[in-house]
Amino acid sequence: MPDLLYGRNAVREALRARRRTFQRLLVSAGAQETGTLGDIVRIAGEVGVPVERIDRRELDRRLRDANHQGVALECSDYPYVDLNDCLALAEERGEPAFLLLLDHIQDPQNVGTLLRTAEVVGVHGVVIPGRRAAEVTPAVVNTSSGAVEHLRVAVVTNLAATIEQIQHAGVWVVGVEDDERAYEYDRVDLDLPLALVLGAEGPGLARLTRERCDFLVRLPMRGQIASLNVAVAGSIVLYHAWRVREQGRTKN
Repeated sequence: MPDLLYGRNAVREALRARRRTFQRLLVSAGAQETGTLGDIVRIAGEVGVPVERIDRRELDRRLRDANHQGVALECSDYPYVDLNDCLALAEERGEPAFLLLLDHIQDPQNVGTLLRTAEVVGVHGVVIPGRRAAEVTPAVVNTSSGAVEHLRVAVVTNLAATIEQIQHAGVWVVGVEDDERAYEYDRVDLDLPLALVLGAEGPGLARLTRERCDFLVRLPMRGQIASLNVAVAGSIVLYHAWRVREQGRTKN
């Protein structure tokens, strides 16, 4: 059964990325085909995707009242890659590796937000476990505003073993965790081949994952709330790491 992507940004970016096989574009009959929707219909024509205009209620039925914004795209499954493809992209760009590892994060909203941030800051690849974690579903694509369509995402069976593989490739693995042994995130040098690891909502990093990390970082907090949402905390550290790395490249 094909994926059914929905939402104007998600559909447009999937068509722009051209990494999937497209079967059919569904557009709500009577919708004004201007702006983003106009771009979608135009790109679909360029790619050779058939466009079918259907009753909006049919879209509602097929998407179970998701916020589809009058458009959906029937396409093949998300094209996952191998970890080596992520490392190869860093080499192609002539940049130190910049990876994001998600340790069994299950909320599609959190995953989608983190993938959007990862794409914005130029992450070379994202690694997710194959079990007990949110995969790249249409909901995740929508939450990421289609950013994941431009990312390399690898699914692995054993995250701890993958961390060792990453370390053998010369990449430092840094866990983001509110732990007494953790350094404040802006007090350490992140201008290095880097893989940031984020833990699941609630439990945080799994014990074995935490033990495999080269070191941990945390966000200092002042208010009454004990912790930040993983997508917020991860986005802050990702953005900070990107800025530090950019400044390092400028100096060189």
